[in-house]
Amino acid sequence: MSKLKDVFTDHKAFIPFVTAGDPTAADTVAEVVALAENGADIVELGVPFSDPIADGPVIQAAGLRAFAGGITVDGVFKIVQEIREHTQVPLVFLTYANIPFKYGYEAFCARCEELGVNGLVIPDLPAEEAGEILPFTKTHQLDLIPLVSPTSGPRLAKLVTHATGFVYIVSALGVTGQREGFAQNLDDLIADLRQVTDAPLCVGFGVHTPAQAKELAQVADGVIVGSAIVELAAESDDAPKAVGEYTKSMVAAIAEA
Repeated sequence: MSKLKDVFTDHKAFIPFVTAGDPTAADTVAEVVALAENGADIVELGVPFSDPIADGPVIQAAGLRAFAGGITVDGVFKIVQEIREHTQVPLVFLTYANIPFKYGYEAFCARCEELGVNGLVIPDLPAEEAGEILPFTKTHQLDLIPLVSPTSGPRLAKLVTHATGFVYIVSALGVTGQREGFAQNLDDLIADLRQVTDAPLCVGFGVHTPAQAKELAQVADGVIVGSAIVELAAESDDAPKAVGEYTKSMVAAIAEA
């Protein structure tokens, strides 16, 4: 069984995102621990990349801060190692395809398994090319989490063929960042996905308020929040406290759905 899929057994999930190394490794560890202690079900950890095509300005800025602090892929793994000294919250990497490719699929996936990373989200990995990394994710018990957008249409079944942990549904077209509204066909998209996969369905991109989280959790199995948390942490004098309180409010809203 997938450790990620197990999260959804009896409740809707809250999945926050932070950028590894933003602005330091120690800050990232403290924030992830705070997220876990305040109810996050899964934490998505962004691996900084030089050309993050799916990221909006808030997460791009976080990546630049991380690079300025000297973050590397091995540095990200060290952050996970330190996180695991404090919490066993399920972790997912959001990474661009060149990172595991350059590191070596076998070495990258083996290190993930060793440290307790449970899944990978790879925004720029086409479904047609997933076969390159799938043998390694399967060997090392990593869920490869597909992204589905409001325009995926007839490709839905193909996109979720290998989905195990959960499916990441992009709520609207464009890059990450806070939004006031989502795709009009989101409900239909979720209904169509339920016909072709039994993997949990989680919605992200633009979600930032408890009211939005509650609304989305009425039709989806989980809610993903990135930019709002990254921005909150960057603007706060006590980032762990700020993201912890925010997480509590989002978890409570999702529980009401």
